[in-house]
Amino acid sequence: MAGDAGSIRVGVEEEFHVVSLDTRRLTGHADLLLEQLPPDRFTHELQRSMVESNSSPFLRLDDLARDLGDLRGRLIGLADEAGLGISAAGSPPLVDMHELKVSPDPRYEQMLSDYQQLTREQLICGTHVHAEVDDPDLAVAVAHRLTPWLPPLLALSASSPYWDGDDTGYASYRSLVWRRWPTAGPIAKYDSAAEYQEMIKELIRSEVISDPGMIYYDIRPSQHVPTVELRICDSCPRLEDIVLIAGLFRALVARELEAVRQGVEREVHLEAVRAATWQAARSGLEGELIDPVGGVPRAAPMVIRRLVEGLRPQLEESADWELVSGLTREALARGSSAARQRQAFARRGRLADVVDLLLAETRACEWNRPLGDSPPYRSAAS
Repeated sequence: MAGDAGSIRVGVEEEFHVVSLDTRRLTGHADLLLEQLPPDRFTHELQRSMVESNSSPFLRLDDLARDLGDLRGRLIGLADEAGLGISAAGSPPLVDMHELKVSPDPRYEQMLSDYQQLTREQLICGTHVHAEVDDPDLAVAVAHRLTPWLPPLLALSASSPYWDGDDTGYASYRSLVWRRWPTAGPIAKYDSAAEYQEMIKELIRSEVISDPGMIYYDIRPSQHVPTVELRICDSCPRLEDIVLIAGLFRALVARELEAVRQGVEREVHLEAVRAATWQAARSGLEGELIDPVGGVPRAAPMVIRRLVEGLRPQLEESADWELVSGLTREALARGSSAARQRQAFARRGRLADVVDLLLAETRACEWNRPLGDSPPYRSAAS
């Protein structure tokens, strides 16, 4: 039934950087790993320095976490044998852009011809979460209605403060790089799946994009599986953060499905969403976020706690409340990946130390935690 969080399966696509352990810079040797991995679980990406993993869909977050950990472990094991490192982060701290090439795929080579520098600089990785929605019309409606709630999820994932050796001043610089594409940003309102598909056909006819896969909205109905796909988030070095984001996203989808079923209207102002997304990219969890309720700036931890508490009915329905509330507390206590990266750099002033932090956090992928092993959850009012 629409709105039943316990019946919505979730899956995750993770994008990873492949790093030389000699230089701590990106290296275009992803194919050395992919040729030894099952193609239904691992695929190449636009750049030869990237690998994508694909989880199975699950009802239980615990099962999703174990699958993601297993996929990471397989990839890292092969990388170890090849003398390579695997980093899950929105952007690479160290890179020689002129030495990297796009993957040898006709589609990617055409993108390089069409988009030039945008393609060459697409050295960013994201976490994509899929939540099952069988009805295409509902998927289109829910995707638009959820846009105001996406900036807090971006803040939880923010892991891209460095770009080409420089501190950008942003927690998620990947977000700014991504927004240069012609179809990036929040999804507009469409009255039906048919209208949405017609828009895609119109863009293809214009030759601004060449296929439906180039619809790069922050959230979109998937073109190949019956899901709504969250795309706004950076890659997350810590597995716990992915599980947290997946749990919150499923709860948000369930809440909006129920609201649509009951005829509840939802007015979305896309310019306000863009501003809130910029704010989340700028400061992550360490500054202020725009509260989706009221549109005013508040301390990021308060916005995150209010989000989680507002989703408690859905999280309890899917038996995720205890796990998600605990993961929320932990995430807020340790801060964003962007902040941890800056702390690592501050100790000795070496970006190689930042890369080593990302490699270590990505490697810590074994999921073996009983539900409720976190300290008590603190409410937004406390």
